[in-house]
Amino acid sequence: MRATEPLRVRHRALLPAIEELRDAADAIGDALPADVRGRLETTYRFLVEELVPRAHAEEVALYPIVGRALGAARATATMSRDHVEILRLAGSLGAILAGPLELDRSTMCELRAVLYGLYGIVRLHLAKEEEVYFPVLDQYLSDTEAAELIRAMDRAARAEQRR
Repeated sequence: MRATEPLRVRHRALLPAIEELRDAADAIGDALPADVRGRLETTYRFLVEELVPRAHAEEVALYPIVGRALGAARATATMSRDHVEILRLAGSLGAILAGPLELDRSTMCELRAVLYGLYGIVRLHLAKEEEVYFPVLDQYLSDTEAAELIRAMDRAARAEQRR
């Protein structure tokens, strides 16, 4: 088994919720406003309760190890920038949901942009981790070190969820 298999399994578990980002964007303008709001609230909960804590865990536990494995502390800077953009877009969605949801043309366009943007960034981000970082970690980490990495990421994610 590859050292990063638990991380790969976690990525696969996220895929249905990530696909919902695109599906929710597709539904805007076609579904009833109450249904749209429900989907958006579910999506927002996924972002703040699952995705953002995982991004934090990557910053705290995963990326320092990737940097050491690649011999360059800033090797993960572009991935960290992805996290900044994910947080910005999640904040935009939260701001829209903070008030009454008026599905006028402008709001629908903004919602689609936010959701499609999140979908694209998150899908690409996961692919970059799996195709670039995980193979490096598979060679760099022992099974024991990989297990400790997973525990450290879980601790960091739980700490972020409690914030």
